Amino acid sequence: MKTNFIIPGSQLDRVINYSDAEKIQRRALGLPACEPAPASLIKQLPKHRKVVSKKAITEPKVLNEAKEYGAAFVRGLRVDLTGGVTQLLFSGTASIGPDGETLYPGDFRAQLWRTFYNLTGLLASEGATWHDMVRTTCYIRDIERDYGEFNSIRNEFFHALGLDPFPASTGIQARLCRSDLLVEIEAIAMLIK
Repeated sequence: MKTNFIIPGSQLDRVINYSDAEKIQRRALGLPACEPAPASLIKQLPKHRKVVSKKAITEPKVLNEAKEYGAAFVRGLRVDLTGGVTQLLFSGTASIGPDGETLYPGDFRAQLWRTFYNLTGLLASEGATWHDMVRTTCYIRDIERDYGEFNSIRNEFFHALGLDPFPASTGIQARLCRSDLLVEIEAIAMLIK
């Protein structure tokens, strides 16, 4: 049996059909079975335990925040660890402009350069550079068609920056969140204070 519920005022007013199985799983997580959960309903932090210091990374001059178009993630997260170590975790970043628009539809090379530009801006907003980058995961819509160009541009960019060694990296063929995006990169950088 399904229960319908309308979420008013959401990005798209829509009806949610909760199945019996979904209701069971929602209850198991401490959520209401048949209605949207209110903010901060679930408190999971054990007593006497600290949470690592986290801060959202933004650079609105480069690209907008994903929540502006209904996505539930931040562009990046700064995590300050003990011992003066900081991790910068960047969500998948692509050829997105400051108003959330896809830039250069159909132009793989231009999209990749814009992706590097966006990541450079996000790094700079935290006082970091590509020299602090330790890992990238690169999602390419058509890896057989575009990997040669991708690798050529990445090599040129990393050599121009004087990176040695290059960050660890993985290339994956994937459908991206927008049909007009051809490449997306998520990344991890580390800093020592």
